[in-house]
Amino acid sequence: MVTIQDVADRAGVSISTVSNVLTKKKFVSEPLQKRVYEAIRELDYVVDSVASNMKRGYTKTIGVITSDICGLFYPYVLKGIYEVISQYGYSLTIYDSHVQGNETGLEKETECFSHLFSNRVDGVIFVSNIPRKKEREYLKKLNREACRLKTTPLVSIERNFSQYGIDSVYHDNVKAARMAVTHLIESGCRNIAHISGPEGEQIPDDRRRGYVEALKASRMKVDLKNRIAYGDYSHQSGYLAMEQLLETGVPVDGVYIANDQMAIGAMKLLKEKGIRVPDQMKIIGSDDVFMASMMEPSLSTVHIKKKTMGKRAAEILLQRIAEKEGEERQETIAEEMETKLVVRRSTGQAIPEQESLMDW
Repeated sequence: MVTIQDVADRAGVSISTVSNVLTKKKFVSEPLQKRVYEAIRELDYVVDSVASNMKRGYTKTIGVITSDICGLFYPYVLKGIYEVISQYGYSLTIYDSHVQGNETGLEKETECFSHLFSNRVDGVIFVSNIPRKKEREYLKKLNREACRLKTTPLVSIERNFSQYGIDSVYHDNVKAARMAVTHLIESGCRNIAHISGPEGEQIPDDRRRGYVEALKASRMKVDLKNRIAYGDYSHQSGYLAMEQLLETGVPVDGVYIANDQMAIGAMKLLKEKGIRVPDQMKIIGSDDVFMASMMEPSLSTVHIKKKTMGKRAAEILLQRIAEKEGEERQETIAEEMETKLVVRRSTGQAIPEQESLMDW
């Protein structure tokens, strides 16, 4: 087996020079670099990146925890993360905290963190659905676990945990929901229902809160018993939730749906029932995934900068990893991503520039 010593001998340089050429940690003149690369090629030397990284305390791996890897939202986020970290030689280990069977979301999320920490990833980007009333104790424990085997920086996406010392890149779910429901009201809807994400999780709770706040601001009736149905963000659950709303017999002329994927399922049900969108019922979703502009009618929604959120989270995480080499830690970062109303045909007349494809 060819070793780094063999390469050094063939190139007529020291082992440290070969190492500096490969890692680019220190300057090496162009003639010496050329000799080292020629020796590597002649000897067919393969760098043992695992061994060299472990010597420096790195695995060159970033962990990511999503809440639904099969959904239409997180691929955008993951693409943004990967575009940044791949430039610096990092790879991704992805865990999904979506629950199955009798397992709770918090149990699954805790298990994901445990696996990533035990594998000594260099940092973790994560989304958490810990209820707000439990987050202080939970995040305090998470920060301890992140430093138990080695210092592992954390970056939260979708929620702001900066008050607990965790860098965060997020959007305001309450504000996004208010924006969507206010648009339905301004479009003439007076009996507005809501298809929410899972009960007991904070992000769906925030969107539900925004729905209620918008109705109250317009002095409209809030009927949590008959005008809210729950799904799990899948198109199947959106279909079933819309069916449940119709079965109550309560008048509904507009529905705010917590993500576009459930909205797709809901609109399929309405088409099967012969209910015309937007003439008989107006629909608005959230996230602005690629399908929203391709549907017929196209889906009004709230645009969230998904890929940008992933890129910023990755940039912040790499910054924190670099700080471990002796730099003083900077102030905790909290960056709120912009949300924007996108008006398409499911709520009436589309705005021409918003009818086009966005953020593909």
